[in-house]
Amino acid sequence: MTNRYALRMEHPHSWTVFDVFTGQPVELKRQVMVGMNTRDADAMVDRLNNRDVKRRAKAARKS
Repeated sequence: MTNRYALRMEHPHSWTVFDVFTGQPVELKRQVMVGMNTRDADAMVDRLNNRDVKRRAKAARKS
């Protein structure tokens, strides 16, 4: 299964969390995930991909 979220370096030490299917930065609670440090961005990608895997599994069980 393809991960939905990934990191993109915008500037040295500045990362964007983006949706690989749309190419757009992720927005959570009205905050766009840009200009993040490496540690926070990597943790966010892990959380979002874990959440997406669970969402897809739940949708597949319903089908």
